[in-house]
Amino acid sequence: MALHLTSLETLAATLPAKGRLMGLDLGTKTIGLAISDVERRLASPLLTIRRRKFTLDVEDLKAHISRHDIRALVFGMPLNMDGSSGPRAQATRGFIHNLAPLIDLPVTTWDERLSTAAVTRDLIEQDVSRARRAELVDKLAAAYILQGALDRLACLPQN
Repeated sequence: MALHLTSLETLAATLPAKGRLMGLDLGTKTIGLAISDVERRLASPLLTIRRRKFTLDVEDLKAHISRHDIRALVFGMPLNMDGSSGPRAQATRGFIHNLAPLIDLPVTTWDERLSTAAVTRDLIEQDVSRARRAELVDKLAAAYILQGALDRLACLPQN
């Protein structure tokens, strides 16, 4: 099995007409997950995985990928505000690289700058408590990331 890191443009040309995508917001303590509908129009928050060890995190991911019949993964890429790669972007690339031999899916990344800030701001505007925000922010950030990728995919030529 091999994971294939690809551009969104290449992904659009190779995906089947229908099938869910999974968005991932990879943090140091958690992984937020979101999934699309089969027509890839709408991203919905799924859940937050509490990180443990890499192998256990991968087993959790594989279970959700299988359960939801996922066709590709969209990882949020935490770039610096100037577009450069910092330690978090390097850690995300490392996670993707280590995942490569374990999952047979295409993978792309999406610029996640300010996704957590946007989600947090929305939750504050909705008067969600700090404790509840902490529970929701990662999976909502994953949905925000995935929705951005879905919106871009809708503008690209499809297979």
